[in-house]
Amino acid sequence: MIKLAHVCIESADLEGTEKFYACLGIRRQFEFRNKQEMLVGYYLKFDDATFIEVIRVDSVRSEGAVRHFAIEADNLDAVRGALLAAGYAASEKKLESDHTWMVTCRDPNGIFIELQQYDVHSMQRHGGTCVVDYQPRPKAS
Repeated sequence: MIKLAHVCIESADLEGTEKFYACLGIRRQFEFRNKQEMLVGYYLKFDDATFIEVIRVDSVRSEGAVRHFAIEADNLDAVRGALLAAGYAASEKKLESDHTWMVTCRDPNGIFIELQQYDVHSMQRHGGTCVVDYQPRPKAS
């Protein structure tokens, strides 16, 4: 079996980043410390063997290599409510063109996150062709 192992993100605020992901039910599995005992990162664990690796940096780049990533939730309303209750911004729940319910937000590092809830009609469950209104950006000259 091949599946996603982890996504690595940068953070200038490890504590704030961990607090944000805790609202989603994602908890620290282990941490990285340097020889001076400074916390320099950690792995956050989903309920299986999938992780987000968070690495400390002095300042987060304005444009990262991660365009976005998606987290599947069993109860999207509860997850959105937890984010709002903790003071984070989150979009309204919306049914997308792939027939999946979605809420979007940004973590404290500015990374765009799609929170998705699949149901029997979601294309992630049965495949097919999803028609979208999208045009790739032209190459910079």
